[in-house]
Amino acid sequence: MIQVRRAESDADLEGWIRVKRAVLPNESAWTVDEFRTRLTPDRTVLVAELDGEIVGAGLGGRSDDPKRGYVAPRVHPGARRHGVGTALLEPLVEFVESLGLTRLTGQVIDPGSKAFAERYGFAESDRQVEQVRPLDDEIALDPLPEGVEVVTIAERPDLLEAAYPLARDEGYTDLALEGSISIPLEDWLQDEATLPAGSFVALAEREIVGYSGLMAHDNEGVAEDGLTVVGRGWRRRGLAKALKQRELAWAREAGLREVVTWTQTGNESMRAVNELLGYEYRDVAITMAATLPLEHGP
Repeated sequence: MIQVRRAESDADLEGWIRVKRAVLPNESAWTVDEFRTRLTPDRTVLVAELDGEIVGAGLGGRSDDPKRGYVAPRVHPGARRHGVGTALLEPLVEFVESLGLTRLTGQVIDPGSKAFAERYGFAESDRQVEQVRPLDDEIALDPLPEGVEVVTIAERPDLLEAAYPLARDEGYTDLALEGSISIPLEDWLQDEATLPAGSFVALAEREIVGYSGLMAHDNEGVAEDGLTVVGRGWRRRGLAKALKQRELAWAREAGLREVVTWTQTGNESMRAVNELLGYEYRDVAITMAATLPLEHGP
């Protein structure tokens, strides 16, 4: 018997985390405390039990594109083909509809999940590609463009907020995505540069011209690239590469074993920079999109 409910207790949230880690072992998962700070009114978190055991984890709400919603129904690999995915998807969709949204996205990583989404009218709209940089060799540092200096967020914590306009106006807006992204300042300050000593800001005559953040990861010995953005007038001078080199060098000196990053289909320039820096390809996440109300699959 399948039972779906809102995840409210610590045990529920711990079960949710276990399912996500089983489905996406290379991705970071929130802690219970982090969930508590992220349970906003426009987000719902569900768990699904099969015969009394939590085997499904659902997340849904308003996406970074304020005109769209998202759903993430995940089922433990050992509990698939029992209807758990459908049992999670339906209340997640209902919640997104209650927000007044008519466009919906979700991500899949395997053929079975893609086929499941297609049965409900989802179609591929984008691909996210994971690249991984092992830190088993020395990191060479290219010189910075003339007139540019870099400081870390650890040295100047005020620069994280100061870098937000550059990220908002020349970073997120330039990503190769269907729709748009709107990251509130509060979320930027909470989620970016969680490894402040490994996050760098580039300054030219006291003006912020570049930023590259590094974030903590749940997996031991791993860090994740945050946003890397260079002002449009400073691009094609090697600044993005130089900033990321300094991130990698810091991560290696801090004893980490790898740095992971995700880029979008269409963002070939950043993927090319990552390739030059020795990043290797690992996973692909397919973004699926649909218009509400959903079609109903068999």
